[in-house]
Amino acid sequence: MLFSSTEYLFLFLPIVLLVFVYFSRTGSTETQINWLILASIIFYGSWNPYFVLLIVFSIVVNFLIGRMLTLRKKYGRVWLIVGILFNIVLLAYFKYANFFVENLSALGLWLIPMPKIILPLAISFFTFQQIAYLVDVARGECEEYKFRHYALFVLFFPQLIAGPIVHHREMMPQFEALRAREKLWPDIAIGLTILSIGLFKKVVLADSLAEYADPLFSAAARGTPINTIDSWVATVSFSFQIYFDFSGYSDMAIGSARLFGIRLPENFRSPYKASSIIDFWRRWHMTLSRFLRDYLYITLGGNRNGSAQRYRNLFITMLLGGLWHGAAWTFVLWGGLHGLYLCVNHAWRYLLERSGLERFGRSWLLTPLYIFMTFVASSLAFVVFRATEVKSALAIMKPGFLHFSMQPPPILKEQLSSSFLGEFSAILGVGVGTYLPVYALLVTCAFVCWALPNTQQYLWRYDPVIEGGSGETTRTSYFQWRPDWIAACTVAFLLSVSLLSLSSVTEFIYFQF
Repeated sequence: MLFSSTEYLFLFLPIVLLVFVYFSRTGSTETQINWLILASIIFYGSWNPYFVLLIVFSIVVNFLIGRMLTLRKKYGRVWLIVGILFNIVLLAYFKYANFFVENLSALGLWLIPMPKIILPLAISFFTFQQIAYLVDVARGECEEYKFRHYALFVLFFPQLIAGPIVHHREMMPQFEALRAREKLWPDIAIGLTILSIGLFKKVVLADSLAEYADPLFSAAARGTPINTIDSWVATVSFSFQIYFDFSGYSDMAIGSARLFGIRLPENFRSPYKASSIIDFWRRWHMTLSRFLRDYLYITLGGNRNGSAQRYRNLFITMLLGGLWHGAAWTFVLWGGLHGLYLCVNHAWRYLLERSGLERFGRSWLLTPLYIFMTFVASSLAFVVFRATEVKSALAIMKPGFLHFSMQPPPILKEQLSSSFLGEFSAILGVGVGTYLPVYALLVTCAFVCWALPNTQQYLWRYDPVIEGGSGETTRTSYFQWRPDWIAACTVAFLLSVSLLSLSSVTEFIYFQF
């Protein structure tokens, strides 16, 4: 069940919310928690009921190992290793077994045929979430929790499928205080606003961009030559698509949770406004960055043993982060590219500091150039992320950066007439048969990314999220949300346009992840 589906928006979410509101008036905290657990199981099982057994099994095992870590501190290290291995083996089997077998078979090292393994929904997210929990228990940074609270911590449906990756210390106190909340209707207003913004990002912007990005990447995968214009359209379109897709889905998760009075952590902070790759990873998928930093990079040694070790640890962390995204060499390469970017970025900062040019390097006059360079670097990496194989990624990038050519003819000619924007242009009689609708969409997306405040900035007065740890304020002096008729009209407009566009919804990029 997708957040952008009619089943979720018109059936599942309203029913769950209505019953929750009823229990908030008549029931106990435990009743509310039990209801949310049941709703989350139904949400997860709507895709494949059999995998409910898998996630419940994972929850029970991790909870019991957590208890053993608490009670048997003498053997804490042993139990921690057992818990981590359990989660890694579970993830490796379902997500990577076919990948490893295919590669070993290609090398002639595996001759036994293996059936295709179906990837359970959200296994990448709930395994990371539970590994973090076990590590914190072993470190003595975690209190004892009731089983139902822990179950809801893992199962809570707004964050279950695609994050944000939540932390136990952020969620458990909120679950315990459910019944005590009195700001139910303000939470519903705030949650509906965030949900509407996220739905607009996903359905209107991301899915419109997919109409242009998908044919170009498919053509490159088939070996069809593309020209320079199509190369740049594919690169920039997908870069904006994945941002609005993932950011929009995170907003829908945050908004859905807020309907129940639950605040989720911030996951995106205008990453395309980043002036460096270091800054980019402080803004992009912030909860994943937090996990990789706290539980992988620091565990490897962080920056404690000199620059060489620091660069090594950064590169390994990003390689594994790339592999976490998917069982394909393109994801590994994407992670490796970002690892290389980060190493170069840190080395550049070091050189500026040692040469005494640090002040010059941070001049505000250079900031637009830095932002542009960061966007281009991340966009090129996203081409690798999107491509089915390295060869097709190179087919996309070469015409844009190495072999400039206007031949062959543009691939999107036919797509332009059948797309929503193409049909709209035909009605207006403007730019028919040209790339004008594509350019207009890309300019609109650029304006949203670089000129407008993000969702959290728009609602900063009402604490829409648990803020990340970068220390940067999410406040803004313009476009501030207030519970008035202007906000109501804005939400109504975004929601109406999004609902009218539901017929052309594409699957969330991180779905079944």
